[in-house]
Amino acid sequence: MLMEKFKDYLKTFHEEVRKEQEGTEDYLKRAIEMIRFCREILVDMKSRIEEHDFESVPEEIHFFKQIKPQPMSYLIYYTYVRSCELHKPKAGKQYKIRFLEKEMRKVNKFFSKNTDFTYYMEQGYTYLDHSFFTRRGIEKFPMDPTEYQYFDPDFATSHDLLWAKIQAVYRYIHYLREQLQKLHGKELEFSIDKRHQVLVWTNSKTALVELIYALHNNEAFNYGKSDLNTITHALEEVFNIKLDNVSKTYMEIKA
Repeated sequence: MLMEKFKDYLKTFHEEVRKEQEGTEDYLKRAIEMIRFCREILVDMKSRIEEHDFESVPEEIHFFKQIKPQPMSYLIYYTYVRSCELHKPKAGKQYKIRFLEKEMRKVNKFFSKNTDFTYYMEQGYTYLDHSFFTRRGIEKFPMDPTEYQYFDPDFATSHDLLWAKIQAVYRYIHYLREQLQKLHGKELEFSIDKRHQVLVWTNSKTALVELIYALHNNEAFNYGKSDLNTITHALEEVFNIKLDNVSKTYMEIKA
C-alpha cells in the first residue's frame, strides 16, 4: 500500500518536472519553483513513512535506492542551478565561460572522489544494499558535512543522498554544457567534446594500473619513449582519478 502511494507521488512529480522543463526559459525562476515542489514531495513521503513504516527490509531498500532519490536528485540539481544562476558573472563573456569551466572541474573532482560507489550503482550491484540503503547502516559510514542540509536521520541512509547527488550532477553537466554552448555558439560543437566531456574511470584503480603497465610495456606512446610517470599523469588527467604508489600496486598484482 505504501509503495503504491509512492508510485502515485512519482507520477505526479515527473509530470510536474516535464511541464516545468517545457515552460519558462528563466532558469532561476524554474529552479526556485522546482526546489519548493521537490521539498513538498519529500516532506509528504517522510510523513507517510512516519505513519506507516516499511513492511520489510527489501521494501526499505527499494524506497531509498529507487524512489526517494528521484525527487531528491532534482532538489539537489535545481539547488546547483539556482546557485550557478545567482553567482554567475552578470557581464563579460570570458568571465562567464571561466566560471562555468570551473564548475565543470568541480564535477570532475566529484566523480573522481566517488568512483567506486558510482561504479557499484551503475553496474546494478546489490551486495552492499543492506549497508547503503537501510537506516540501520547509517552509522557505518561518516557523513559528508556538505550534505547536512539534506540530512534527516529518520529519512536517510548512508548512501541514498550520494546516489541522488550523482544523478543530480549528471543533470548539472547537461545544464553547464548548454550554458557554454550559448556562450560559444557553433564553435563549441567541436570544442566542448574535446575540453568538457566528463570521462571518469569507473573500474578499479588496480585495473588502471594494469593498463598503464601494459601500455608502457607495449611502447604504446611516443614510440616507447614515454616513462611510467608520464603515462600515469596523463591517464590520471584523462580519467579524472588520482593514483597512489603505482609501482607498489603493480608489485602486489604480480605477487
